[in-house]
Amino acid sequence: MSNSTLHNWQPAQSPSAATLVGHYVRLEQLDPTRHGDDLWPALQGPEADPQMWQYLGYGPFAERAEFDRWLASHAAHNDPLFYTVLDRASGKALGLLSYLSLAPQHGSIEIGHVCFGHALQRSVQATETIYLLARYAFELGNRRLEWKCDNLNLRSRRAAERFGFSHEGVFRQHLVRKGRNRDTAWFSLLDHEWPARQRTFELWLAAENFDAQGQQRQSLTALHAG
Repeated sequence: MSNSTLHNWQPAQSPSAATLVGHYVRLEQLDPTRHGDDLWPALQGPEADPQMWQYLGYGPFAERAEFDRWLASHAAHNDPLFYTVLDRASGKALGLLSYLSLAPQHGSIEIGHVCFGHALQRSVQATETIYLLARYAFELGNRRLEWKCDNLNLRSRRAAERFGFSHEGVFRQHLVRKGRNRDTAWFSLLDHEWPARQRTFELWLAAENFDAQGQQRQSLTALHAG
């Protein structure tokens, strides 16, 4: 498709604050007043993963007031547009993430600022969260969904690959984060690739893919490869 003419191209729509509902999670626009009491322990308290902050441009936070100011600053913008991840069974907020780098005129959008507490990491809820955001991104008419991370962030790189994104390369000396260099790894998922990825996400998320102990019968990586 490179350098080819796009027939009947229409710019994508920008994402709204609409709630995205799955079987396991509900994604709501970040509201510090309603979500802050859950997010504080999930992201900064005993339930938090201290390694999560290592590659982010902010945090960790020593005090709740500082954390609340950080949440409020994110809630005030549409790019990035932050969503809180709520567990549907308990109603608790488990983490947050965003769309960013919105370029509807080019049909491009990114998922980033992923802040997941221990309870959300490597869970069915986490996978469904990415599925819901990816599905909505392509429903809006985007051609390209991006995922970027520090090239040293092996967990994020492996997550991108597991979710079906393709590695495109590394931007060397791309950013400075917390006084250190960041080489940025770029990944993408394209609109013509999404139908197959959507099918495998849905196969993985289906109840019959899990045994009585909640263990997966087939991995998402294997389903993508199949």
